[in-house]
Amino acid sequence: MNAIAALGRRVIERVQGIGVATIMLLQILFSMPTWLGVRLFIYQMYRVGVLSLLIIVVSGLFIGSVLGLQMYSILSTFGSEAMTLLRELAPVVAALLFAGRAGSALTAEIGLMKATEQLSSMEMIGVDPLKRVISPRLWAGVFSLPMLSVIFAAVGIMGGKLVGVDFLGADEGSYWSGIENSVQFYKDVFNGTIIK
Repeated sequence: MNAIAALGRRVIERVQGIGVATIMLLQILFSMPTWLGVRLFIYQMYRVGVLSLLIIVVSGLFIGSVLGLQMYSILSTFGSEAMTLLRELAPVVAALLFAGRAGSALTAEIGLMKATEQLSSMEMIGVDPLKRVISPRLWAGVFSLPMLSVIFAAVGIMGGKLVGVDFLGADEGSYWSGIENSVQFYKDVFNGTIIK
C-alpha cells in the first residue's frame, strides 16, 4: 500500500506542477503591455535577437556551404539545397543555436535573480515579476526566432551559391532558377519558419 500511496503522491505533484506552469504561461501570454513593457520588449529583442545574429550568420554560411558541396551534382537542377534549408535545417538549427546562446543566458539571469531574491523584492514593492522580467523575454524570443530562421536560410543559400557556383562552377542562372522554381512561399518559407 505504501508504494501505491507514493505513486499517487508523485502523480498529484506532477499534475500540480503542470497546472502551476500552465497558469504562469497564461498570465505571461495575457499580460497587458505598458509603455515600460514595450521598452523592455525592445531591449530584450536586442539582447535575444541581435546578439544572436553573429552565431546564426556564421553557422548559416558554413552549413549552406557544406550543403552546396554535398549536393553539387543535383544543386543546379532541382534547387534542393534551398528546400532543405527552408523546410528543415534553418528552423531546427536556428532554434538550437538560439536556445544555446540566448536561452542559457536568460536562464542564468533569471536564476541569479531568484537566488539573490530580486524577484521576491519586486513582489514586495508591488511589481509583478512575470510582467517585468519574464514576459518581455518570452515575447522577444517568440518574435526574434522566426526572423533568425529566415536570416539563417538566406545566408545558407548564399553559402551554397558560394561553394556550388563560385568554387565548383555550377551555372549561376540554373542555380537561382532552380531555387525560384522549387521554393514556394507558403509551403517552404512560412511553414519552415512560423509553424516549425
